Amino acid sequence: MAKTTVTFDSAGIPLAAHLYTPDTPASGPLPALVVGHPGTGVKEQTSGTYAQLMAERGFVTLAFDAAYQGESGGLPRGLEDPAQRVEDFKAAVSFLTTRDEVDVERIGLLGICASGGYSLSAAGGDHRVKAVATVSGVDVARQFRFGADGTQDPAVFQGLLDLAAQARTAAARGDDPGVMTMFPETAEQAGALGGEHGVEGFEYYCTPRGAHERSAKFLAWPSLDKLAFFDAFRAVPLIAPRPLLQIVGSRAVTSWMAVEIHQLAAGPKELYWIDGASHVDLYDKKEYIDPAVEKLAAFFTGMGE
Repeated sequence: MAKTTVTFDSAGIPLAAHLYTPDTPASGPLPALVVGHPGTGVKEQTSGTYAQLMAERGFVTLAFDAAYQGESGGLPRGLEDPAQRVEDFKAAVSFLTTRDEVDVERIGLLGICASGGYSLSAAGGDHRVKAVATVSGVDVARQFRFGADGTQDPAVFQGLLDLAAQARTAAARGDDPGVMTMFPETAEQAGALGGEHGVEGFEYYCTPRGAHERSAKFLAWPSLDKLAFFDAFRAVPLIAPRPLLQIVGSRAVTSWMAVEIHQLAAGPKELYWIDGASHVDLYDKKEYIDPAVEKLAAFFTGMGE
């Protein structure tokens, strides 16, 4: 497997990516996958892991830093703009269509966590995409509005919108608007705020387990009011008759979103459960990633046929 650093344009913003290509000789162009990272993540974390493993199984894969994140361009840093994130996926597909080693009739999307929702939206509107899969996929806008487990008091999000409004006013006046910090200082604090899911997020992003220097771990405040109106679910019926696979941990508190997406999907669809895995376990734990990757390889092998 070879890894090449590449760049491409997404609505005027330069995106940084790693292109992975299999070592085994090929008789012709290969199927290809765009792999998207979780919110505040970067291509060197879980999306890069999946991209490498899928390349080892014969796919050309592209793991990219979303706009405003990692080594990609865009200001303010840490902005979570759903429209731009969807455009990033489409721009990545466009990039792959320019590559001689890629079979342009066999391009798929693989979205992890927040990129799961964005990949659904991108696939719904882009017929160049022949199949879409998610791992621990969420609609991040729903996660902010309703909480990871879907039971959050609506007043919580209203309070965040108050803070986002104040930040916009501060910026207009030339003051520092600050950012929304995503993680507290300790795992204990993370647990008090978000339970087991909060602890697992902290352990991945804020410890040597998965931390990366370019992973922002914060959101620019305008992200919140941009997320207020995004709805990844709206595009799901448009994916048919192309196939949809969702891989979900049986202990994932976010799995309610995958269940609802499965119910909305109109075409070939599968909700595949990894027994014993939580949402974050599927980011990096070998005992859960291995069966997920085997399922993904079998699923994407048949795309476009």
